Amino acid sequence: MNSLDLQYQQLLQDILLEGKEKTDRTGTGTKSLFGKQIRHKMSEGFPLLTTKKMAIKSIMTELKWFLKGDTNIKYLVQNGCNIWNGDAYKVYKRTYDYDLDEHLSEKDFVQKIKEDDSFAKVWGELGPVYGKQWRRIAKRYGSGPTFIVDQIKNLIKLIKENPNSRRLIVNSWNPAELDEMVLPPCHYGFQCYVNDGKLSLMWNQRSVDTFLGLPFNIASYGMLLLLLCEETNLEPGELIGNLGDTHLYLNHLEQAEEQRLRDSFQLPSVKLSNVDILNGEFDYEIIGYQSHPTIKAPLSN
Repeated sequence: MNSLDLQYQQLLQDILLEGKEKTDRTGTGTKSLFGKQIRHKMSEGFPLLTTKKMAIKSIMTELKWFLKGDTNIKYLVQNGCNIWNGDAYKVYKRTYDYDLDEHLSEKDFVQKIKEDDSFAKVWGELGPVYGKQWRRIAKRYGSGPTFIVDQIKNLIKLIKENPNSRRLIVNSWNPAELDEMVLPPCHYGFQCYVNDGKLSLMWNQRSVDTFLGLPFNIASYGMLLLLLCEETNLEPGELIGNLGDTHLYLNHLEQAEEQRLRDSFQLPSVKLSNVDILNGEFDYEIIGYQSHPTIKAPLSN
């Protein structure tokens, strides 16, 4: 058993037993709680849940995409990560439904994104989502030239130069650009903290798809913490997630109950190489990962 899976299973149980039913943007409906937290000591292993098999490559591909500053799904689909397809397709389909014109199926839409650069440039773009905010915020003084703020580069520099700073923050919630995004950031910011030669990371999340999304978020921010440690020569400390509207979709309840009852395995470790965080590149090897089988559940867009 490991404490991370136990925390996660307790969260599933809390929502199942105490969650209040709410309507939501997708029309699916949820059981919801507010103000939960996950805490994990990185010394206890890499935070990849073992009570169901996790899609490791998709998690890492999405993180690379964020770090590259990319906001187009072409890179994702070319690398087998399909978690943003529904958001892009929804915009495409809504446009063609309005025009009363024929449109592609989602499967054909994704294939065309892969193969047609001009199509992907228009329909694969999600707006100024995470990658844009992390790496390319535009800043302008009066009528002067526009400067680009690279929050990840600035974060690494500040950790190295002033590790005691209380401003080790990256923010994805840009109110001026929310209406240009296909989906406002769910995990909207994170803060780092250095103490006794160890780097910790705490992320904040406004909306938490607890069954499908949260396990991805935990592993993704765990990997981001390790990458930052590689860049700053610090040891990994604690990973903390502050969770706002923490919910299970109503079509995930049976799956959550199944996972809640499983015994966990020991957490794996990870070996990193060729780390180039500012270009969104790194190689990884997950060592000793043992898990229960995948539990499938529909994604609500």
